[in-house]
Amino acid sequence: MRLRRACCNPSLIMPDSPVKSSKLEAFGEILQELLENRHKALVFSQFVDHLTIIRNYLDEQKINYQYLDGSTPIKERKKRVDAFQNGEGDVFLISLKAGGTGLNLTAADYVIHMDPWWNPAVEDQASDRAHRIGQKRPVTIYRLVAQHTIEEKIVDLHHQKRDLADSLLEGTDMSGKVSTDQLLQLISGN
Repeated sequence: MRLRRACCNPSLIMPDSPVKSSKLEAFGEILQELLENRHKALVFSQFVDHLTIIRNYLDEQKINYQYLDGSTPIKERKKRVDAFQNGEGDVFLISLKAGGTGLNLTAADYVIHMDPWWNPAVEDQASDRAHRIGQKRPVTIYRLVAQHTIEEKIVDLHHQKRDLADSLLEGTDMSGKVSTDQLLQLISGN
């Protein structure tokens, strides 16, 4: 978990680290281009403290956004979704688990996954928030993955498990379980 968090932003595991996050930098470049071209984006991370870093970045850049995580009350959740759908905010930050079901966010035509999750079906469900009835534009999905890290190995694991998740375990969390041997293989690089 620490390796995965370090891939997102070094400050998540070393708060005083002077090392800048290349992922946050890439996100900023992508977002600038999207906003210049009048696009809206859903931004997912499984780490709420990573979303906090992104929120701080958006505040510094004076970019309007909505925010949702698992602690957001149901009434507030609906308010934020409605606000985004009605044009209040160009970005919607969502924790991956909070965004997995029950959201219709067709105001966005871009989805940015800030970190890969063990279960590719959960990521797909989150991306589907923009692929709903009423969507009038094509939806583009970005997955930011740190090169030569455990994140690349997770994405490789996605490719191995995707067919199984789609055909046998659709809608369940079973494909997200990783065996001890698979986890050790991911960490060791074999």
